[in-house]
Amino acid sequence: MSRSNILFILTGSIAAYKACEVISALVQRGHAVRCVATPAALRFIGPATLEGLTGSPVQADLFEAGRALDHINLARWADLTVVCPATANTINRLAAGLADDLPGALFLAQDRTKPWLVAPAMNPAMWSHPATREAVARLQSWGVHFVAVGEGRTACGETGEGRLAEPATVLAAIDTALARPAGPVRKLRVLVTAGGTAEPVDGVRVLTNTSTGATGAGLATQLARAGHDVVLLRARSAIPADGPCAEETFLTFTDLDAALRRLLGTGRFDAVIHAAAVSDYGVDSIVSADGVVPAGVNGKIESGHAPLLRLHLHPKLVDSLRGLSPGPLQVVAFKLTHGADAAQADAAVRKLFEHSGADYVVHNDLTSRHDAESFPATLHGPGNVIKHCKSRSALAVALEEALVHAAAPIANHQS
Repeated sequence: MSRSNILFILTGSIAAYKACEVISALVQRGHAVRCVATPAALRFIGPATLEGLTGSPVQADLFEAGRALDHINLARWADLTVVCPATANTINRLAAGLADDLPGALFLAQDRTKPWLVAPAMNPAMWSHPATREAVARLQSWGVHFVAVGEGRTACGETGEGRLAEPATVLAAIDTALARPAGPVRKLRVLVTAGGTAEPVDGVRVLTNTSTGATGAGLATQLARAGHDVVLLRARSAIPADGPCAEETFLTFTDLDAALRRLLGTGRFDAVIHAAAVSDYGVDSIVSADGVVPAGVNGKIESGHAPLLRLHLHPKLVDSLRGLSPGPLQVVAFKLTHGADAAQADAAVRKLFEHSGADYVVHNDLTSRHDAESFPATLHGPGNVIKHCKSRSALAVALEEALVHAAAPIANHQS
């Protein structure tokens, strides 16, 4: 890779010692590295260490004599800016647009055609706090890229997500960012389905499931905030997205099938994330004391006796998705199990790959969800596990990385 100018910002985390390994590796690869450190960062790593690694003095004071314009000059000099480690304080300050310190001023003065990469490091509770999650989403919507946090024991003794990614992971993210062409990251055009279908019994009753659509809405929100062109196709009763994406709704299997054919048939989408909980069965007819009537007719079956419902099996919509698009289409399928062990889960995922031809399968088990907000899931490729994710947010990041990486050759070929 050719020599690049890399601005490396360190903030106040004990994980700053890992950043020194990243800086050393970048210099050894021939890159020019200049360091900015917050006063809190310099409590963990001395300026002599950073100057020794880079050969350049460390800058820490926005108002240092003779350097009043460094927040402009450094922003223009850098081909890439890396914030590593990035504390909760720094992430929230950047998202608020505060510029009363050198990192904040650099962020506002940046050339937005050049990449910014943030590698968070903090306590698990701080990483999962709504303030931090909203700040991350806002920065992503502005084009900032994040290195996925690690999971495990943190310096405070707690265990969970929030650890700074390992140096090799950060270096790989830097390589990826530098390899991107100048200008904004390629936008994906993504269709996301969410929520459960409802199959009419009579004019007021339906057969449905417990899906809230939270997963699809969360994925659509995060992808839209990251700058992608997203359409959320959700059940009428499902949670809407909280981001800048278009939405359509469906009620029944037939509605969803028709919408998928219409939308994917335009060829406008690069990927479909099929998170909807589609009913396996529809109601053909109802056998009651009054005779046999078709399902879904107006009116209400009288209560007082239990009618017999005659059901029919729906085809698997996921199996037909790729064939609905006239152009290349990446397909993400979902597999939900209940109490499956590892072997059973693997078998279920393999079976879904076989009959759907999906590019990726997201597996989660209902018994692993501890509350409405938790969503432990595993992203699978056709022959390997790509990522274990603890949350919908982490899953969105992993899916975006996979889809963008896979779509890049298509984009280069079309250009």
